[in-house]
Amino acid sequence: MLPFARVTVIGLGLIGSSILRAVRAHMPTVRLTGHDADPAVRETVRRLDLCDDVTDTPGAAVIDADLVILCVPVGAIGAAAESFAADLPADAIVTDVGGSKASVAEALRAALPGAIVVPGHPVAGTEHSGPEAGFATLFHGRWCILTPEEDTPEAATERVRAFWEKLGSNVEIMSPKHHDLVLAVTSHVPHLIAFSIVGTASDLENVTQGEVIKYSAGGFRDFTRIAASDPTMWRDVFLNNREAVLEILQRLTEDVTALQRAIRWGDGDTLFNLFARTRAIRRSIIEQGQDDERPDFGRSHE
Repeated sequence: MLPFARVTVIGLGLIGSSILRAVRAHMPTVRLTGHDADPAVRETVRRLDLCDDVTDTPGAAVIDADLVILCVPVGAIGAAAESFAADLPADAIVTDVGGSKASVAEALRAALPGAIVVPGHPVAGTEHSGPEAGFATLFHGRWCILTPEEDTPEAATERVRAFWEKLGSNVEIMSPKHHDLVLAVTSHVPHLIAFSIVGTASDLENVTQGEVIKYSAGGFRDFTRIAASDPTMWRDVFLNNREAVLEILQRLTEDVTALQRAIRWGDGDTLFNLFARTRAIRRSIIEQGQDDERPDFGRSHE
């Protein structure tokens, strides 16, 4: 039995369009409706035939939905929810895909009082953006974290869980605050470091006469891939998860200072022990299926 018969996706970029493709692949009888604030994106989705209907207004998109998925930057979630609040069916479930959850829960409570809300975060993506970048297997083997409130009906959470499992995701339930701390460590601060390093390299281009780009080694290339991620989305993530990000940055600053001290004093044992420990973490990530040496984790884009 399908968890939902009519699904609406608001925001049709990489994640939104991948959800449409994945639902078509795994739940072909589900009726799909999409909306995006950008007319050009709406036209692209129509051309690609990713859903049954693409509406010009958010209200029209949700009017008969069982599930509404907000796939917009976290800073825009409140306004997006307000735009369809008057047309949302009373029994519809609203979820999202935002990278910070405490701020999202607060925004959705304010915009949709009394609505059934199950915030979510599929931990999946690439550095590309836009509806043409999406693919149906994006969520295969990835984790999707749900952060329902204590008073959220358990049946609603289980339906959203079943939806993501149908798309190939593993599902975990946790509190919004815990999610934000975990993702600050595993995603947000690593992205911030990548943005910073690539920005520094750009500033040094004149000094090095272009050799930073010309002689980019694997480490720098990996940073540039991360730093190519959508700037609007990441700006909003940092502004909406500032407490957890600042907490992890403080810890990182202390750890980097310790490494500076080890390098200055020739403390090879400290360096070797850290590098050995981090190498083991990389092996564990691959063993648990959370990375693959092939592009896009070896997933097909068909």
